Amino acid sequence: MRLRSLAVFLLLALVSLPLTAQPSAVGEWGAKFAWPVVAIHAHVLPDGEVLTWERKDTVLTTESWLWNPKTGHFSKVENPYASVFCSGHSFLPDGTLLVTGGHHYRDGDGEKTATLFHTVTKQWTKGPNMNGGRWYPTNLTLRNGDVVTMSGSQNGSDAIIPNPLPQVWQTATSTWRDLTGAIRTLDLYPQVLLAPDGRAFVVGPQPQTLYLETAGTGSWKDGLQTSGVYRDYGSAVEYEPGKVLIVGGGPPVNTAEIIDLNAGSPKWTMTEPMKFSRRQLNATILPDGKVLVTGGSSAPGFNNAEGSVFAAEMWDPATGKWTTMASMKVRRLYHSTAVLLPDGRVLSAGGGMPASPEGGDTDHRDAEIYSPPYLFNGPRPAITAAPDRVGFGEEFRVETPEGANIEQVTWIRLSSVTHAFYQSQRFNRLHIVSKDAGHVVVTAPSNAECPPGPYLLFVLNGRGVPSVGKVVFIR
Repeated sequence: MRLRSLAVFLLLALVSLPLTAQPSAVGEWGAKFAWPVVAIHAHVLPDGEVLTWERKDTVLTTESWLWNPKTGHFSKVENPYASVFCSGHSFLPDGTLLVTGGHHYRDGDGEKTATLFHTVTKQWTKGPNMNGGRWYPTNLTLRNGDVVTMSGSQNGSDAIIPNPLPQVWQTATSTWRDLTGAIRTLDLYPQVLLAPDGRAFVVGPQPQTLYLETAGTGSWKDGLQTSGVYRDYGSAVEYEPGKVLIVGGGPPVNTAEIIDLNAGSPKWTMTEPMKFSRRQLNATILPDGKVLVTGGSSAPGFNNAEGSVFAAEMWDPATGKWTTMASMKVRRLYHSTAVLLPDGRVLSAGGGMPASPEGGDTDHRDAEIYSPPYLFNGPRPAITAAPDRVGFGEEFRVETPEGANIEQVTWIRLSSVTHAFYQSQRFNRLHIVSKDAGHVVVTAPSNAECPPGPYLLFVLNGRGVPSVGKVVFIR
């Protein structure tokens, strides 16, 4: 009787919660669990495993760790070629992770080595060296499957000396091409997205945006200025092709701005501000196209734990509005990461190395998982079959028993994130050609809408509930 009474009490307590506090409205965070390293860099691989690593100071190798979300198992994979702390990274068309630069013994001294992680063999290999060291560079996968890497510090003995020469990794030949016509000093870890015309679009942290033409020897062109906020450790998201959201960052601020590069006369406009100012945040695109912001600090300073923001926030591009979500259990500040898992949840991990000098924070060798509201809004549709590979603009069939009720088909490029920014993250809504009780037929995006490589494919029903994602490659 006592157990029954307790169950009834708990049920009544849940029902009596305000609707806005229930998981169907604000989502839910799971329990904190141990992680073998501070997850400063995090990547969702084509097989669904998550690859992470932390800082190394005394060796030029990296202890990277794989985590299997289905089993919870961790396995160590040593990178013997470089310390890839503070490197750049993005996926090549075949799903290989290209990692550029890293940490050559001390802060500011960039590693010139390029290394590659291969999902199938679970091994690291060494590529040809870059022109010079890069510590805090950014990678961007281009329309043709090549990768441009830019910025990063070469040397920090007396002062940070950025590498001003962008280079293009030529995927077909595994060689570097120098953009000698585009030599320019940039901020470390610039926030770079792919513009609809194929140029690299630098949207932060500086207010002055830039376009980099990567053909030939390269060239720069100034873009439109943002509101004037220097968004240091803010974030930028391409939430649809050519549509960009920039949010948060130093000093810190709560403001957010958007631009549609597809418009005849694009301009930056303010969207609704977040409820909390944030620096050191992460912004994750979800299967329904909304953007989840987690972590960060609202207090002045570089990494002040006294202002830790525990509540997540969700931005809806359809309304431009932010909604406060459930609060995480652990501070996630500098060197924290968040990635979208194939099952539609968000893994939040890391923070520290160094720990916050204010507020008593620590190095976080732990993680927690957020379940968004859509996971509490009824049964999930399922993908029972879909092709592993499709071509640009190709119609293809997705088998699903809920086909007649599917209202959206989306895909998201696999997460590769560090220092508050997802390198090459992007989202597409796929056009539904037809549907019936057993399948939907959709059209893959054009090459102008997404670069080649691996994406998580989702089908969503009329309630906005997504399936578990399936990895599909496009070329």
